[in-house]
Amino acid sequence: MARRKAGLIEDILTITAALPWWVSVILAACTHVVLHHYASLDVPKTNVELGQVGHIVIDQIGKNLAYYGQYILPALFLIGALASFFGQSKRKNLVKTVNHDSSGNALRAMTWEDFELLVGEIFRMQGYSVVETGGGGADGGIDLILKKDNELFLVQCKQWRAYKVSVNVVRELLGVMVTHGAAGGFVVTSGVFTAEAQSFAKGQNIHLIDGVRLTAMIEKVRKTNQSFGYSAVTQKSSPASTTSSVVPDCPQCGQVMVKRIAKKGANTGNRFWGCTSFPTCRGIRTIH
Repeated sequence: MARRKAGLIEDILTITAALPWWVSVILAACTHVVLHHYASLDVPKTNVELGQVGHIVIDQIGKNLAYYGQYILPALFLIGALASFFGQSKRKNLVKTVNHDSSGNALRAMTWEDFELLVGEIFRMQGYSVVETGGGGADGGIDLILKKDNELFLVQCKQWRAYKVSVNVVRELLGVMVTHGAAGGFVVTSGVFTAEAQSFAKGQNIHLIDGVRLTAMIEKVRKTNQSFGYSAVTQKSSPASTTSSVVPDCPQCGQVMVKRIAKKGANTGNRFWGCTSFPTCRGIRTIH
């Protein structure tokens, strides 16, 4: 369902809530200082020529707007800062809750709004900048817009408990990716995907993340970040190998990896990291 058209105040609150809370606080302070200075300027009232009347009227209107704006705009920015602060805390708590729940019930029982917040936070903690669109509008149902290394990625979140995500969802995402010139896309669900959806996604640079893989991603970011904040430093591993204490990224597609045991060849019986996208992606890392 398409979202209703937002007003100016709602737009300001949405934008400031998406910024780090401290940025909104700085904006509030700077806006008050600038508008207060402008509202305090004197308007000449004597020896006014006829051609200057229009400019004086415009200046007076601007001063009136600045007078009220010096209080209204900073207040909106501060409200956005509070929303940003509590939203950030909520996202971190969602990650912690799911990570500490080995049964998977927390993920399955989550509302679709919280599910989108959770997914967005997981990508943030992997170094992506994230914009939450809310989905359902002119963006083609895209819930998250990601940017990393000057590349654009699109995400659809499907918090479906009882149904498998069908190939139609993946086709829809591919169409929006082409329209926006995105480098790749993700479909994330707490459930599973149909075999047809998995087959269609191969070779399209669309990564399908089901409930099991999402849980693995959460475990990965828990281990590779010192805390659940944006400033945490992600540990990096070498292109060819990694230690067994850190869950690495795939060297080919960048997805989370899992430990496997070689069943044939010269390395039979040896443990190694394998990509969770196997057999679509066959990226591996050795374990020392």
